[in-house]
Formats: sequence, structure tokens, C-alpha cells
Amino acid sequence: MSLHLDLQVAPGLAGVPGAEDLRRFAAAALAAAPRAPAEAELSVRVVDADEMAALNARYRGRSGPTNVLSFPFDAPPGVDLPFLGDLVVCAPVVAREAADQGKAPAAHWAHMVVHGVLHLLGHDHRTAAEAGAMEALERAALARLGFPDPYTVQE
Repeated sequence: MSLHLDLQVAPGLAGVPGAEDLRRFAAAALAAAPRAPAEAELSVRVVDADEMAALNARYRGRSGPTNVLSFPFDAPPGVDLPFLGDLVVCAPVVAREAADQGKAPAAHWAHMVVHGVLHLLGHDHRTAAEAGAMEALERAALARLGFPDPYTVQE
């Protein structure tokens, strides 16, 4: 499998994994997903809470920042590109959630990237059945990376 990741990080953010780690996280999602493309490209933008809140309001109609947003690429008819789409990850929200949940920051970053990539591939969690299937793929991808099940309470 071939994966190209374009990374943009807003200035002044701390605790952001490097491009190679983010690429590994995305590649694990692709490896766990059925019917994933053999060649893929995506962009990841890491933002602060203000930028994420603005994006969340504009594209989801919700106030405040969220952890990750996925924007799948919808190719026009006749255009065949390996571009999956864009992920936007909010560094302060991911850091806060990791601390609140007692998770290692790298494990939570991996989960957010895996979750976002699965959305880019068309997976969702609107129903219990969809959520169960998507969570199984997340668990498989994170296990491949050596991270624990994100849905098990850590003690």
C-alpha cells in the first residue's frame, strides 16, 4: 500500500506527533479497512481550538471545537485520483481528552487519525450497527500499532 500524507500544523501547538507517526496511524486505518485503496493520499491539518470551533460551526452547525473533522473528497465524474480527503485535528482537544480519559497522548492521537481516516473511507457511527463495525476497525488498526482498545476504560 502506498500512502502520501500532506501535513499542515498551525503555529504554536504543542504535543503534535510528527508526520511519520501520523502517516503510520493513517496507514493502519487503511490496512484494517475492507476495500481500502492500494494507493491513497490525504491531507491532515492540525489546528487550535478557535480554528476548529469555526470549522465545526460552519460545516456541522455545532458550537465549540471538536477533536477531529473529516472531509471526504468527492471526485467529479471521470476523475480518478487517489485523494481520500482532508482531516482536521484539534491539538488542544485531543490533549485534553487524553488527559481526561487517562490515555497516553500518542494513543489518543492515533485513535483520532484512525477514526478520521475511516470516515474518509465512508464508515460512520450513526446507528448502533455502524458504530459497532467502525469501532471494530478502530480496535484492529490501533492493535496493529500497539495501542490499547480505546473503548475499554483504563485503570
